Amino acid sequence: MNPIKKLASQTVIYGIPSIAGRFLNYLLTYLYTRVFALDQFGVNSEFYAYSGFFTVLLLFGMDTAFFRFVKDAKDKDKVYATVLNFIIPSSGIFLLLMYAIGHPLAGLLKYPDHINYIHWFAWMLALDSIAAIPFVKLRSENKAAKFATIKIIEIAVNILLNVFFLIFCRHAYMTAPDSFLARLYSPTLGIGYVFVINLAASAVKMLLLSPELKSIMNGFDRELFNRMIRYSMPMVIIGFAGIINEMLDRMILKYMLPYDNITNLKMLGIYGACYKLSILMSLFIQAFRFAAEPFFFAHADKENSKKLYADVMNFFVIFCVFVFLLVMLYMDWFRYFIGKDYRVGLPVVPILLVANLCLGIYVNLSIWYKLTDRTLLGAMVSFGGAALTVVLNLVFIPKYGYMASAWATLACYGSMAIASYILGQKYFPVNYYLKKDVGYIFFGLALWVLFDWLHLHAWSNHGHVWILSSIMMFVFLAVVWVFDGRALMRGVTKLPE
Repeated sequence: MNPIKKLASQTVIYGIPSIAGRFLNYLLTYLYTRVFALDQFGVNSEFYAYSGFFTVLLLFGMDTAFFRFVKDAKDKDKVYATVLNFIIPSSGIFLLLMYAIGHPLAGLLKYPDHINYIHWFAWMLALDSIAAIPFVKLRSENKAAKFATIKIIEIAVNILLNVFFLIFCRHAYMTAPDSFLARLYSPTLGIGYVFVINLAASAVKMLLLSPELKSIMNGFDRELFNRMIRYSMPMVIIGFAGIINEMLDRMILKYMLPYDNITNLKMLGIYGACYKLSILMSLFIQAFRFAAEPFFFAHADKENSKKLYADVMNFFVIFCVFVFLLVMLYMDWFRYFIGKDYRVGLPVVPILLVANLCLGIYVNLSIWYKLTDRTLLGAMVSFGGAALTVVLNLVFIPKYGYMASAWATLACYGSMAIASYILGQKYFPVNYYLKKDVGYIFFGLALWVLFDWLHLHAWSNHGHVWILSSIMMFVFLAVVWVFDGRALMRGVTKLPE
């Protein structure tokens, strides 16, 4: 099979649970922003921001290290067992630590009466970290269907429990308080329902993956582990920097906004809800990353691999610009996924979409340090982006609120993509279609700006704005067809002169 077509098919398979999960997450956001108050949703946004840091800490870069070392290993099961024998005990230690410091930590986060939030999250993080390793193994073995099936089951459990408790049981509590379903609902639990339900879904996922854990009996190779840990330690820095770039805004808005705590949480809730409208771009990048990481390693030593990487980048940019236009041109429909009180934050959506596009470009470009074992240099790029994120948020949030966080995200990912391109051309030069890729991005932005102006001034009295949206989308697709139609059809394109 053509390698790009194979990558595309793997991305689709990995993307099925991601797309289903994120789409249903849209529906859950619709539900949450109508069930929970603004400040309660802010609690949800804050905790999931913290979870990203701990996920990086618990995995310790071993997911990427696995791909790097299993490629050349004679005993692939030994690599897998070595990683498992590190992740499982470290996750157990993390759980014990969270129980030991739960009370002071809850007080520090200003939730002294909700230590249960800490405990539930600790269990969820530990289970998800352990489950990540069998998922990595499935990806390395190209078992995308099994990967997707387990993910879909996890999503289904999450959705069903949300519907059961937050719709049926809550409705029964409000209309028939003496019924059986009503007794299953406790309004005092509040946003805690989201945490407990996610924990239950993680437990089901772990149960389905448990057969993959028997390989732990293959033992622990200390010499192999030492080599893996040297490779993965810079990946932890990269991971932490990535989480700072992605999550810091939602972690510090509560503390940096110049209002009282409740108002700050409301602002955080608005930002967190609108952030989810940019998630369509993120889910494609996530699906692509699942498929691309083993793909890039597998093709590193093959002929014309660099041409292949340039082709992948070109198609990736086209699709990301398409996603940007899909959301922004049809925003009159997408905005209904969040409650009316949250829509004041919609101006952050285009900024965050472009920021995530830059992140996706960076993901493509990052092959240079992974394939050349220059992970420490790659960590410096991520650290620089994280430093920029911290400075911009701390300086501008008090004055500009969550809009400053959105612009800081764009500045961070844009600068990281540029830095990674420059370093990549030095250490692992790839002849990317730079002019064409940048051209697609600016063309997409120009179409959106034109649409926005026409929508406000020339089309406002005509109604049926979807007609204007569809015209703009058709123009973009027509231009793509002119420049890359044949290449998209056959899954390969010529290198630029």
